[in-house]
Amino acid sequence: MRALPFAAVLLAGCATTSAPVAVEAPMVAATAETDPVDTAADAADDPAIWRNASDPAKSLVIGTDKKAGIHVYSLTGKRLSFTPAARLNNVDLRDLGGRVIAAASDRADVNTAHVSLFTLDTAAAKLVPLGRFSVGPGEAYGMCLWTRARDHALFGFVVLKDGRIDQVAIDLLGASPKVTTVRSMKLATQSEGCVVDDRTGQLYVAEEDVGLWRFDADPSAPVTGTPIAKVDGKTLVADAEGLALAPSGRTGGYLVVSSQGDNAYTLYRLPGVTYAGRFRIGGGGIDGTSDTDGIDLMLGDFGPAYPGGLLVAQDGDNAPATQNFKYVGWDAVRRALKLR
Repeated sequence: MRALPFAAVLLAGCATTSAPVAVEAPMVAATAETDPVDTAADAADDPAIWRNASDPAKSLVIGTDKKAGIHVYSLTGKRLSFTPAARLNNVDLRDLGGRVIAAASDRADVNTAHVSLFTLDTAAAKLVPLGRFSVGPGEAYGMCLWTRARDHALFGFVVLKDGRIDQVAIDLLGASPKVTTVRSMKLATQSEGCVVDDRTGQLYVAEEDVGLWRFDADPSAPVTGTPIAKVDGKTLVADAEGLALAPSGRTGGYLVVSSQGDNAYTLYRLPGVTYAGRFRIGGGGIDGTSDTDGIDLMLGDFGPAYPGGLLVAQDGDNAPATQNFKYVGWDAVRRALKLR
């Protein structure tokens, strides 16, 4: 692995007489927020978005409360249902031709990582548990899914707290799901956020204090990663947390990262992963976000409020209420950063 050289470069770059200053970021107003989670302190963590193609305004957002379970919200932020589950952290979903599967990293056993699987009943706006499945030793932390284009096989990536990344194959054909660990990769230090580009089969992972990495998502590919962006204290401020994609065409679009250390969000232009700007959420009638963990982004029509796409970000400080999730129109981000 090239984790140590990359970290060494980062540390060498930090050996300056003054601390780096983060690049300024325009404010983008949130247009809605979810009902707060029921548990206090650090509880809300990671969202995922399901777009209702036939009735976009009835799309759904799911979000974890890592102390209690997982919620389903409407596009107005109203909580529609809650499914109890111990210590779910990150969540992702895929629409498999009408059957929507959600997968969450399960931290209930800190010695053995698990994945919890659910079916999203889109009519009832409720998550139906399919079971917990062991992945390997260690504490599960991050979670993202990938649907392989050539055969529609479903895979998950479980990012463990120590930087190991376990890839699992998820077989849904039988009476009950089968989850099989098919390979492991390793980053040197604590990592969490991840996302996979279904178009290109590229996995992106955030090593919190170091930067972003890219891997080939296919289980037959090499297990070494490529460093693509570093935590520099200017464009990306530790911790690097949630990751999301705004795809365009066959390989273009943007990779969006939660720059948690300065309450901002950083964009990189694909496929070259070049810096494209940053923004913060705030300045509107709804309070802004800070200390964001997970984010999700989906382009497309979500109805009159979000005609160009929806970004959802966890808010680490929703005082005086408990934590929640904020909604932002992707069109507003594009205007603020003058994106093509």
